[in-house]
Amino acid sequence: MVPIIHTLQILFLALLFFTFLLHTTISFYTPFVNILYHLLTTHLHFFLLFSLCTLVSLFYYYHIRPHRVFLLNYTCYKPPPHRKFSSEIRESFFLKNVQLVRESIDFMHNICLKSSLGEETYGPPFIFEDDKNNNIPTLKSANQEAREGIFLSIDDLLAKTLIDPQSVDVLIVSCGGFSPSPSLSSLVVNRYNLRPDVKTYNLSGMGCSSGILSLDFAARVLRGSQKVQNALVVIIESVTLNWYNGQNRSMLVTNCIFRVGCAAAIMSNNPKLYQEAKMELVHSLRTHHGADDSSYKAAIQEEDDKGITGISLTKDLIRVAGVNLRQHVKILAPRVLALSQITNYAYSMIMSTILPHKFKPVVPNFATAFEHICIHSGGKAVIEQIGRVLKFSDEVTEPARMTLNRFGNTSSSLVFYELAYFEAKKGKVKKGDRMWMLAFGTGFKVGSLVWKWIQDSTQDSDNPWNDCIHNYPLRTW
Repeated sequence: MVPIIHTLQILFLALLFFTFLLHTTISFYTPFVNILYHLLTTHLHFFLLFSLCTLVSLFYYYHIRPHRVFLLNYTCYKPPPHRKFSSEIRESFFLKNVQLVRESIDFMHNICLKSSLGEETYGPPFIFEDDKNNNIPTLKSANQEAREGIFLSIDDLLAKTLIDPQSVDVLIVSCGGFSPSPSLSSLVVNRYNLRPDVKTYNLSGMGCSSGILSLDFAARVLRGSQKVQNALVVIIESVTLNWYNGQNRSMLVTNCIFRVGCAAAIMSNNPKLYQEAKMELVHSLRTHHGADDSSYKAAIQEEDDKGITGISLTKDLIRVAGVNLRQHVKILAPRVLALSQITNYAYSMIMSTILPHKFKPVVPNFATAFEHICIHSGGKAVIEQIGRVLKFSDEVTEPARMTLNRFGNTSSSLVFYELAYFEAKKGKVKKGDRMWMLAFGTGFKVGSLVWKWIQDSTQDSDNPWNDCIHNYPLRTW
């Protein structure tokens, strides 16, 4: 009944507008009267057909135009205090791990000292188990890590949004390094008794970028839908099964920077929920640079010379990130920057091509296009590289640096912990502000989301920064 009423309202408004336009034109433009009279008397069928086509076009556009997509709310998983992976616990775990040799322990110790991770990041459950399994990561402990993060995140999110699980139409679960059977999306369906016709997607292998890519995927599904829908997006990574006990130094780095984290979010295309939502998605961009061999191999899961599986973070990773970021922002810039900056950038590109010895391409100032920026906090070197490429000040990179210190690299969910940092800073985010989320992933992928805040930010009771925001920002990191 409601769609019929909306259709009649549109037809009535279109007719009213056409009548008003016709009256105005006849009143002020007498020659048009003769033309109109000629059409009505000699080509009445053509005139009526044109009017009918106009009304049908308006009706068709109203029903097929893409839905606006909103982020209703989100939650970040915060493990219990006894899971804090302090330097004391870390060194103790390294020393009692019979699979690690002294040289590997010393190497990881030096990496941890330079990583800028603080004393309150969280480790996976197997690290805190008794010695009966020699603290070896197992499928059981990986399942425990996934269940704890996913269930607590979704529980808090549903309680906060008052969304009934039966109203979830789309479910997307992303976990790069853990893909059990049944899938994690099936785990969620079973736990929350989702409808039999719920559309489920289980994503893996996309690394730290999968959080942004999952949100973009959800938005595309919602925009393409012909009906109002809600999408539940769950983003997690398995530290347990990505733990490396070998001697390859490029693989040992992951033990030093990756920490436990999970985020859940509900997105919707329901216009009735607009006032309750936090942000509206304005732009999204995904670029894949895997055609280049160095980009593809910059971060890759493989076996070492002893057959032990790990994720290798090569020395070329930082260079690859910088090169691919430049290519990514070239595409993004025209969509978000002011015309003056676009013109200046285009001019510098042309002149640098004609006179490469005299001119260099200018770097657009993205800080003027957005009030807030969540950049990839994958590591100290990554944050510094992004800052160099985009000419960001320390103030712009502050949320990424502080998130790395407090929570470590939580992989795909890291941008949500940065988002929570902004909200924990009371009064920092206002209605109408624009926010840019940027993340990298294996492959090599770069993803961007541009949001517009619908209302002033609020510090929710489950914000993971609530108990420590008074300690940030740090003077040094």
